[in-house]
Amino acid sequence: MFMNTPRYEYDPDEDFVERLRRNRRLSMNLLIVILNLIVFLLVTVTGGSGNYENMMRWGAAYAPAIRSGEYYRLLTSMFLHFGINHLISNMVLLLFLGDYLERYAGKAVYLLIYLGGGLCGNLCSYLHELEEMAGGVPPVISAGASGAIFAVVGAMIVLLIFHRGHIEDLGIRRMGLMAFCSLIVGFQSSNVDNQAHLGGFFAGIVGMVILYPLVLFRGKRRRKRRFGRNS
Repeated sequence: MFMNTPRYEYDPDEDFVERLRRNRRLSMNLLIVILNLIVFLLVTVTGGSGNYENMMRWGAAYAPAIRSGEYYRLLTSMFLHFGINHLISNMVLLLFLGDYLERYAGKAVYLLIYLGGGLCGNLCSYLHELEEMAGGVPPVISAGASGAIFAVVGAMIVLLIFHRGHIEDLGIRRMGLMAFCSLIVGFQSSNVDNQAHLGGFFAGIVGMVILYPLVLFRGKRRRKRRFGRNS
């Protein structure tokens, strides 16, 4: 199996911050993190992320609104967060894992996994919310990038399996343990959208299995370019 490699060689003595500094191009992952930060600032100055009415104006997910035709909320809610702690915990994890995924899978695959997985996670959450409402449970307002981030986690597990369990300093056991613990903590916590987590996670797994031929094609094309320059 062809082993795809990034544009630069891995340095085990280089930390994550140095790696970001060395990569002069603005990555898609970093761009999404910046977008989330900007949206949070805009939400804060227009009423705050703790104001439910303000969050609804910015596109938070709410099952009755989605059912009435506001399907855009399945997407916009991915860029909204309730409070600074919610934002930071999500963005730190995305900054780290998203960097691996984008460098090894490419911008297009990364974006498809992130957005597609996030949408699938929010769709699962929405369908579960409809079932809850049918049973008399009042609907809730939800937001966050967790579904999309869990899609990145699922995709990375598949990518690690295809790369014989290791990508640079990231191993399959470490990745699997982190995913397992994150899911368990979610189920033991209140006010956590576990359906979005699970939906995003499995969407990321399936998505990477489907898209992996594109990852291989990208790697082979880069190898040909590298060979052409060296010949």
